[in-house]
Amino acid sequence: MFRSELQPVDVLKGVNGLGGSTINRLKKAGFHTVESIVVTPLRELIQKSGIGDDTAERVLDAARSLVSVDFITAKELYEQRKNAMKLTTGCKALDELLGGGVETQAIIELIGEYGAGKSQICMMLSATCQLPKERGGLEGSVLFIDTEGTFSPKRVYAMAQGLGLDPEQVLNNIIYARAYNSDHQILIVDNCSRVIEEHGVKLIVVDSVVSHFRGEYVGRENLAERQQKLNMHLHKLLRLAEVYNLAVVVTNQVLANPQAFFSDPNRPAGGNVLAHASTHRVLLRKKKGNLRQATVIDSPSLPSDRTAVFRITSRGIEDVPEG
Repeated sequence: MFRSELQPVDVLKGVNGLGGSTINRLKKAGFHTVESIVVTPLRELIQKSGIGDDTAERVLDAARSLVSVDFITAKELYEQRKNAMKLTTGCKALDELLGGGVETQAIIELIGEYGAGKSQICMMLSATCQLPKERGGLEGSVLFIDTEGTFSPKRVYAMAQGLGLDPEQVLNNIIYARAYNSDHQILIVDNCSRVIEEHGVKLIVVDSVVSHFRGEYVGRENLAERQQKLNMHLHKLLRLAEVYNLAVVVTNQVLANPQAFFSDPNRPAGGNVLAHASTHRVLLRKKKGNLRQATVIDSPSLPSDRTAVFRITSRGIEDVPEG
């Protein structure tokens, strides 16, 4: 669908009578490329930029005229998907579970209770993302959206040292954003296109994606509004992953299900909205000591119910030694 080189929104100036003021309003609203406009619904384009209905329709028509959105064959889609890259977790067993690593153009959801290793994996990926491609990295920067205050620069520093990277340079290449509520979290994602382009971001982390929504929209009467906002937020992340060919990793909590007598008493938070938006869902469980177990519970391409055991050490995420 998209070209390897993204087109700046300035190329729309003069197309369909669009002027400089409209282009500036689009930039101010976070639309810096033609492709980011093409994948945005008309209503969202109007709300974010503040332009009128007629102007918004002309903007979309102009953007679509510059980007191919025709029907394609499955073979063509297969060739496009070859552009997707894999990001190593630093652990061979976990990489094998994920089909070679964390996939770009997709959302991977890490689910687990407190201490299961979700944030540890996210911080490890923030370091491995900066590795050369021949070592399983993406040679890019990271946008880390922290909703619970769990990000530790000191921990990432140690992980970078374990990978043989310059730890200070690794920290410089992580753009950190602390989200204090759900609206703030949504705003950060809505305006991160500029950061992605300016810093060459190849990984977006949201740790955790649903905690603010759960805390602010309490009660069944607020459930519909919460799920609608969460749905829009997740699809914005997925659009970013596809447009910029980057990886998106989100973490999620588990809820106790007292009615489950014979099955797992824990279930992921976020309901069907989060389940449908995530490309791959991985459940993390505590094991003995520093060991953790990862299980693919839902994926269109990865075998379900496969597991991998890894360990969390001072150096990061590592394989369990044989024997």
